Amino acid sequence: MFNIYVGNLSFDASESDVRSLFEAHGTVDKVNLITDRETGRPRGFGFVEMSDDEQGRAAIAALDGQDHEGRNLKVNEAKPRENRGGGGGGGRW
Repeated sequence: MFNIYVGNLSFDASESDVRSLFEAHGTVDKVNLITDRETGRPRGFGFVEMSDDEQGRAAIAALDGQDHEGRNLKVNEAKPRENRGGGGGGGRW
């Protein structure tokens, strides 16, 4: 599975919009647009999973910097999420 980060998306972009962009370059397995936990509104970025690495790299090359709904997309291979540690409980004993 090839995981791709897509940033600087329009807040009006839908999963089907993003899927259509990437399907021009290969098979898209999953699209996940990130939303704010509290408001449920889009945060302007997301992730696309493609099953073929070569197709994923072609999509990155074709779409990075391209205009979509008036915004220049930022598209690159997603990096593994950093482990930020646990939440700080901070209670007294």
